[in-house]
Amino acid sequence: MADPLVETKLLRPSPRRDVVARPRLADLLQRASDFPVTLVSAPAGFGKTSLLASLMATGPDSAAAERPIAWVSLDERDRQATSYWTYVLLALDRALPGSAAGALTLLQSGQVPVESVLAGVVNELSVHADEVVLVLDDYHLADGVDVAAGMTFLVDHMPAQLRLVISTRADPALPLSRLRARGELLEVRASDLRFTEDEIASYLNDVHGFGLAPSDIASLEARTEGWVAALQLAAISLRGRDDPSAFIAGFAGDDRFVVDYLADEVLTRQQDDVRRFLLDTSILDRLTGPLCDAVSPPQRAGPGRSGKAMLESLDRANLFLVPLDANRTWYRYHHLFGDVLQSHLLEERPGDVPELHRRAADWYAGADQVESAVRHALEAGDHDRAAVLIESSFRDLGRERREDLLRRWAHQLPDDYLDNRPVLAIALIGGLMSSNEFAGVDQRLDHVEAMLTRPAAELVVVDPDELARVPAAVEMYRAALALIDGDPAGAIARAQRALDTAVDGDHLAVGAAAALSGLASWSTGDLKAAHASYARSIPALTRAGHIADVLGCSIAIADMELRLGRLRDAERTFAHALELAQANTPAGETAMRGTADMLVGLSRVAWYRNDLSASAEHLRRSDELGDAAALAQNPYRWRVGMARLRAAEGDLTAALELLDEAERVYVGDYSPNVQPVHASRARVLAAQGDLDQARAWARDHGVSVDDELSYFREYEHVTLARVLLAEHAVTETPEPLDAAVALLDRLLAAATGGGRVGSVIELEVLRASAYDANGDRGAALDALRHAVELAASDGWVRVFVDAASGLTPLLLEVADGEPRSGFVHELLVAVTASLPPAEEHRAAAASTPVSPPPRRAEEIAPVDPLSDRELDVLRLLGSDLDGPAIARHLVVSLNTVRTHTKHIYAKLGVNNRRAAVSRAHRLGLLAGSGSR
Repeated sequence: MADPLVETKLLRPSPRRDVVARPRLADLLQRASDFPVTLVSAPAGFGKTSLLASLMATGPDSAAAERPIAWVSLDERDRQATSYWTYVLLALDRALPGSAAGALTLLQSGQVPVESVLAGVVNELSVHADEVVLVLDDYHLADGVDVAAGMTFLVDHMPAQLRLVISTRADPALPLSRLRARGELLEVRASDLRFTEDEIASYLNDVHGFGLAPSDIASLEARTEGWVAALQLAAISLRGRDDPSAFIAGFAGDDRFVVDYLADEVLTRQQDDVRRFLLDTSILDRLTGPLCDAVSPPQRAGPGRSGKAMLESLDRANLFLVPLDANRTWYRYHHLFGDVLQSHLLEERPGDVPELHRRAADWYAGADQVESAVRHALEAGDHDRAAVLIESSFRDLGRERREDLLRRWAHQLPDDYLDNRPVLAIALIGGLMSSNEFAGVDQRLDHVEAMLTRPAAELVVVDPDELARVPAAVEMYRAALALIDGDPAGAIARAQRALDTAVDGDHLAVGAAAALSGLASWSTGDLKAAHASYARSIPALTRAGHIADVLGCSIAIADMELRLGRLRDAERTFAHALELAQANTPAGETAMRGTADMLVGLSRVAWYRNDLSASAEHLRRSDELGDAAALAQNPYRWRVGMARLRAAEGDLTAALELLDEAERVYVGDYSPNVQPVHASRARVLAAQGDLDQARAWARDHGVSVDDELSYFREYEHVTLARVLLAEHAVTETPEPLDAAVALLDRLLAAATGGGRVGSVIELEVLRASAYDANGDRGAALDALRHAVELAASDGWVRVFVDAASGLTPLLLEVADGEPRSGFVHELLVAVTASLPPAEEHRAAAASTPVSPPPRRAEEIAPVDPLSDRELDVLRLLGSDLDGPAIARHLVVSLNTVRTHTKHIYAKLGVNNRRAAVSRAHRLGLLAGSGSR
């Protein structure tokens, strides 16, 4: 298993017991709320962390008591961008729940640039009412090229709700000069952090009780220049001395000399077992009793020598130990002191260092913390141990989507070490491929294939069963490379070889190879073959335990089913996947990753059926689960789904805003983007009558009536036909209409040939409107009858409603003579209900001879009827009164009105006041009524 997150990195360090009140610094940092960025920059040992921990401590009198604090204690491993941003996003999300969960999901997908991840964070924070302080402690340990790019983006786009505090030993690679010029940077430097003479006196005399003379204080101030670490070391060294003045007089030289000198003084005065403990455990970045016992076993000399007791003793002695949790279970050494300890260890006992790391690796392995175990094994130079750990865990890492660790280890293990380890080599290739790192993978696969030609006795493997799975894995990764290189035929051939080569029980190889074959077929527009491949992939991946991958495949297969016109099948696919996600949700979690996506899929199905209430409910449930329960693509898919609902309510402006957001948070994957957000936006623009922008969309994206048609761009070309029809409706010129008819006829032929019934239904509806506008009533009726015939079995309704204005007269003719319980009458009711009141009245009058049946039950009344008081509020929502005025009118509180309004929206399946009133009128809830 992969390491759990190091929770202590997200905890604010406990304030030191020997803290000195420093009001001048407290006043300075109080100004941090006036600046977007605060930089606390000073060399080691100036008390940066202690100062911030004290000022950020929770409590009624704290400077930060009313602000959420997101604290991250960084270390050298955080130079890797994924690790760095994982901790930053987690800290933000815990400080302001919901603010960064979506961005964290995107980051963990490994399929999106950091800038796109951070754009989501910025957007979420910008709508929060609360201000949050993000403290990045020891930033110099993580500062590097990978991290700096994302940090620069964040600093350049910081929302007003975010305050950034950076504690570092060196100025970071950020646009500091630009921030200074704008007056957006508060700087706290070493000169600010140095102890004054009065503060030194307070620290040594008041806190430690040394009773030093003013001349001694002045001498210490002069020799240490107020350096906090030196003063702390001096305080430890002064204990029990008969002549403190003589000791103080011995200070000389620069800062480094002082530290070495005083550290030597501290170390030489410790008992042998304590000194050995300090040096042994200096290799650890985190300390806890059992781990210390494993690395530095207790000696028989004297009681109370356990790691736990030793840590507690060192903590009481203020010996440069920083507690990392409130219970003082986990600690770390002060970085400066830890560096000195490691230096002494390497000087005095260099031969012991590998063994200490091996002991740490063994302890972490026993605790199922593979990441730390492998790191210490590599530090020990024990590649055999690292290999065993990696080979034993790579399957679990894959299920947990932690392939980033495999990618990192692929770069840390020497290439020649993989010469006889094919399982390890293929595991590391998987990490590289899953992280979209393809350079050199071909050569690595060649190397693995060469190893497979050698006798098994010459190979080193942990599990012989894994060796049998390697050939299929090689073919699977070759198929993926072919797909990436734009060779779908090669990908299908390689995927088939993987399927033929897979041994019994290798469900992952079968599932992954089938999915790759499906992707390749999809990329050629062969939806039926793609669907068949995915149908084979899903059960195999389920048996392999890769449930998140199953959910991703379910989205793909349902997309195909919708294009093939199989609305019921798509609904079953999403519903089954939702049940699978719920059944596999880990204990203690609300929902597993991907659950929210299945609800968005079900919302889409309900929308096609014109069940807007159910569609809205699915989206609401998805949103409530949060982004932690979503795959990387869900943020944009959710917004597209909500935009559909807003457009259906007639709020086209809100729909455009949602689609703009969807484009900003869009994340691609291996699946073809056959319904690009920009084309959905163009459809709304055309419906809004903004033909200039709609035409500009077609020009900007190179969409024209003369293009060669393909499945990939079908959605865009259908969108162009809609734009042309909208243009004709406004200008009444024949050219747009003629172009639309010609394009629709070509598109229909292509969709029919590809078996894409869902596309055929939409195209026939548009052709009906186009032919009717062109005066060819017979062709229009033929097209509409064909669309109705295809849509009836699965209940496609929304595509007819979207063309309501032009379809009503045609539907009346098609419905003439049909049974009143038939699908065409259901369509007529739905289309008529969607028209503006004047058009709805004319349509109802025109439809009198055919007497459409009553509306369906869900169109007659909400599932949960409104109470009398809710009806009172609903009537007033239809007036010009605002919330407070409604509260005064009903003699209730504003909160009561808000509660009733929330219940009304939920029962009516709407999200705003106008939509509630509109739906209430259609349902007859407000007929002939007024305010009581």
